[in-house]
Amino acid sequence: MSDPKYIESGPIMSQAVTYNGTAYLAGQVAIDSREADFATQAAEIFKRIDTQLAAAGTDKSRLLAATVWITDLANFAAFNEAWTAWLDGNPAPSRATVRADLVLPGLLLEIQVTAAL
Repeated sequence: MSDPKYIESGPIMSQAVTYNGTAYLAGQVAIDSREADFATQAAEIFKRIDTQLAAAGTDKSRLLAATVWITDLANFAAFNEAWTAWLDGNPAPSRATVRADLVLPGLLLEIQVTAAL
């Protein structure tokens, strides 16, 4: 069994942790476009996920699970459309989607994923 590898680790959290053939990403939010519309925030989050998965040594073709927090269910259909486009024909992971208030004002979406290495 290998030791955990911590990616972009800080005092509060790591952006990703790999262990025993699996990559666990922290919830990703739209840092740069926090006050932007839903589609812009989703696009930034997908880019952040791609970056973190690459840093962990994997990609979205190996997703196992996702948890999605969305502040307004009126954006649910738009999210599904953006999600499907981002998956780009790759297998869809198991997924839970929850309506929730997010910690920082202006955030409309947060996504956490787990992937095989």
